[in-house]
Order: sequence, then C-alpha cells, then structure tokens
Amino acid sequence: MMSIRAVALVGLGVLGLVALPVQAEEVTKTAQQGSVKAELSYEKVSSDGISQTRNVRLKIYRTGQSVFNRSPSVNEYDRPMIELLGNEKDDRGFLVRDLNGDKDPEVIADMFTGGAHCCRYSLIYHYDRDQQQYIESRADWGDLGYRLRDFDRDGKTEFYSADDRFAYAFTSYAASAFPIQILRFENGKMVDVTRQYPKQVYSDAYQLWQHYQEVKAKEDAEVKGVLAAYLADKYLLGQQENGWKQLESVYQESDREDFFAKLRKFLKDANYAQ
Repeated sequence: MMSIRAVALVGLGVLGLVALPVQAEEVTKTAQQGSVKAELSYEKVSSDGISQTRNVRLKIYRTGQSVFNRSPSVNEYDRPMIELLGNEKDDRGFLVRDLNGDKDPEVIADMFTGGAHCCRYSLIYHYDRDQQQYIESRADWGDLGYRLRDFDRDGKTEFYSADDRFAYAFTSYAASAFPIQILRFENGKMVDVTRQYPKQVYSDAYQLWQHYQEVKAKEDAEVKGVLAAYLADKYLLGQQENGWKQLESVYQESDREDFFAKLRKFLKDANYAQ
C-alpha cells in the first residue's frame, strides 16, 4: 500500500492545493495445470474515487523455467476480468487449461475495456514448439462473455457464448437477443463450430421462441431482436425455410418488408446464410 501527497502551486495568491492520496495495491494471481504455471500481476490504483489498473504483466513457467515475462497487449484503461469477478470457484478470468487436448495447456487472461455494454475479450497464449515461445491470440466477446464446456467429453474445450453482432442490429440493446455461438481454439485461432452441436442450438432456439411468446404479450412489445436471433438459430439447424414461414406468419407490423430485407442481408453478411 502506498500513499502519495502532492502540493500544487497554481497562479498568484494561491498558497497550495493538496491533492487526494493515490493508493496503489499490488495484486498477483496464479493459475496452474500440470507443469505449466502462470502469474498475472497488476496494480489497482484508486484516486479521487476512481479505480484503475496499471502495469499488467504476465509470466508463464514450464516445468519451473520462466519462458514468458511481458505485458499483455492491453490498452491503458483495460482491466483484468478476474479483478471484477472476485473469488470464483473456477477462477474465471484467469486460468491455465488444455483447450485442444494436446496435453500442453494454454493460458487464458480475460480483460474488460469498461463501458455499459462493451467489451470483454480473452488473450490466449499457446506454446509454439517450433518457435519455442508463447504466441498471443485474442478472442472478442463484446458484452456477452463465455463459459468453458466439453460437450463431447473428448478433452477438447468449447467456448460457449452467443453472437454479439446482433446487439443493436434491429432494436435497442435491451430488446436485442443473441443466437448461440460455440467456438473452439485450434491452431492459434478461434474456430466457429456451432453447427456441430445441433442439440445445443435446438435448445437455444426453443428458449428464444419461448422468450418471444413472453415479449409479444407486453404493451408496445419490441420483438424484432428476438425474432432475428431465433431465425439465426434456425439457419444453424438448416431449417431456415421453416423459420421464415414462422416469422412471416407472426410479424405483421408496418415495417415488415424493410425488417425482412434487412434481416436477410444481415444473416448473409454474418455467414448464417450459406
């Protein structure tokens, strides 16, 4: 813990202004799987009631030997998610985990840029045996985040999330909905494997349709966001024709043609329509 008291002399006749103390707390988090251990350190700085994070640094050890010691690629105001999540049982926000089943764990450091609806992202470090060093990759989640799953129980981890591109696409954020998105970390990058999990997609589509039934019953209901996400799930299931029939049946508002045209283009640009 450190306190700094500064005195500023400004202008004529001003004897001095005493600034509020700046407090900095050193924080170090550790995570380990097998012979791979990681340390994430940073300073929590509070000044004038505002909390910031600075001097973020990541260290990675393999069998006790330091092989990575540098600052992650973060912006000035980005903060480690682990600071905001607290003491979660699974230590979400910072962990070491074998993501692809090759017995060589990756390091995941989740970050938050701040703001009401944005943004969360993950910095993932995988070991390149040819270069004998860790390579940094980035996965962006928008406002939604993710959960780690192993749907196939094959030792390969899936990132269970939703498609943040639907935020504000057809309505306000509060009325937006998001179709399921499942990704896997392969060869140093995120790969969308959502279509490989029809059971999970079907469940998501069912929940979205139930949500639509609830929303439409409200006064001044705004349903376009929910219907757009539902139709995206139907595309993922290969049931887009049935999905369009449902939308054409239930959505009869005056902007119907404009909404449908915009939705068709959006789904094509977002690679739902193949």
